[in-house]
Amino acid sequence: MPSNQNPLGALPARFRRERLLIVGCGDVGQRVLRNLQTGPGAGRMQVLALTSSAGRVAGLRAQGARPLVGNLDDAGTLRRLSGLATRVLHLAPPPGEGAGGDAWWRDPRTVALTRALRLRSLPVSLAYASTSGVYGDCQGALVPETRTVAPGTPRAQRRVNAERAVRHLGRAGVRATMLRIPGIYAPDREGGTPEARLRRGTPVLAAEDDVFTNHIHADDLARACMAAVWKGRPQRAYNVSDSTQMKMGDYFDLAADLYGLPRPPRVPRSAAQEQLSLMLLSFMSESRRLDNQRMLRELGLRLRYPSVAEGLRA
Repeated sequence: MPSNQNPLGALPARFRRERLLIVGCGDVGQRVLRNLQTGPGAGRMQVLALTSSAGRVAGLRAQGARPLVGNLDDAGTLRRLSGLATRVLHLAPPPGEGAGGDAWWRDPRTVALTRALRLRSLPVSLAYASTSGVYGDCQGALVPETRTVAPGTPRAQRRVNAERAVRHLGRAGVRATMLRIPGIYAPDREGGTPEARLRRGTPVLAAEDDVFTNHIHADDLARACMAAVWKGRPQRAYNVSDSTQMKMGDYFDLAADLYGLPRPPRVPRSAAQEQLSLMLLSFMSESRRLDNQRMLRELGLRLRYPSVAEGLRA
């Protein structure tokens, strides 16, 4: 069978059950699993979950997935993925800063995955969890998906190159979509609220130096992932963000008021460079407002938490 044909069409009727492969089944992937087990049509789709840890097999199975042990850093372990899934949700992050070779700017994991998927019949669709950091600093501008990417950090550059690998797979016949995701939050997510940072008294930028920041509740992100798997258009990018347009300092002020904690101190950028880590400073060096209308319109997603105020209160 030619590799670009729908794998369902070549199978006997008894085997034509949709099979979703989740690659990177962390917090968001597990939220997807919960939705699939409890939402409409629960149990109608077989879910496969790739994990590099044999210790997670029992837990993933208990959540309704069929675990597959494989390592994105070892391409040989991924060959078994070829031809297995009709749809793929790729949530795994690229290697970190300390990765060897040229992984400091590439994402060999996504390349390895897409090569494995090409070995036999291709999936119908693949949704890739990228980052809004691919846009770089937009100086507070409203950013649609048509804006040219301009990554300002090696972390964002790796995502840009991962998107290119996904697009390359899309040209082979897979309906490939990229989800450009900002800060993820949720009260039941580890590190998913600003409370710990507020209790530490970590400063934020003074109003005149402050930057716009963007957020998405983890539950809305999980729903957006599944919408993209089913409804995402070919070679399409989507800004997966709520509808809040707020500067970072105002976000932490809002959270402090909701938690009954002191608002964080405000410092000029010159002082922040002396007090904050390089990671925090990198987030404070980019300002943009994500336009989410394409996501709402094309994916038909109705946000449960359209603003961070609603999400934090919940």
